[in-house]
Amino acid sequence: MTEQSEPRPLRLLVVDDHEVVRQGLVALIDRREKFQVVAEAGTVEEALDAARRFQPDLVIMDVRLPDGSGIEACREIRAELPATRVVMLTSYPDEEAVLSAIIAGASGYLLKQIRARDLINALEAVGRGESLLDPAVTEKVLERVRRIASGTYTDELAQLTAQEQKILQLVAEGKTNKEIASEVFLSDKTVKNYVSSILSKLNLQRRAQAAAFVAKHRLPGSGT
Repeated sequence: MTEQSEPRPLRLLVVDDHEVVRQGLVALIDRREKFQVVAEAGTVEEALDAARRFQPDLVIMDVRLPDGSGIEACREIRAELPATRVVMLTSYPDEEAVLSAIIAGASGYLLKQIRARDLINALEAVGRGESLLDPAVTEKVLERVRRIASGTYTDELAQLTAQEQKILQLVAEGKTNKEIASEVFLSDKTVKNYVSSILSKLNLQRRAQAAAFVAKHRLPGSGT
């Protein structure tokens, strides 16, 4: 009966738009008994398709992908497959992205500079249900949280109209322009213009940062 107590390998999906990086990760992970790479992807669309098809235990997700944000892909995967855990793997210690990733349901945020042994240990920890941040980003995130708690942020929301605040909330929930247009009874093009204006006013570069902004400023509806 001892064989039954041996856990099955954790099934992984590896998402990165650089083939060399992807193959390196697959080679590193697949030779470990505890892991089995079941699929690879290089774009958000491929990642979502592979996640739905293979329903992996773990996804290693690059933050920046050619057709969108890995953080938004993480949000979609977690919404559809709550049992699947996602670890963001990136070259950039960007605290906005870290906060967005956490809000999107990621279980980890690691930098690509991580040593192979540490990456394997991190994946094993996430597989056990733990959450973790790379030490290089932890201090930055803690500093951001301290500034939020002490109220040292200026009220950037004062610049936004009520309509813009409503659209910002919908962007933060991960809705597409088309979905937002349907909800606020505007055309796709008008919503696109609104979103550009909102990001510009708030000094945000990417839609994915909207979720972190909403959580940071405790907008109505952001507590869920």
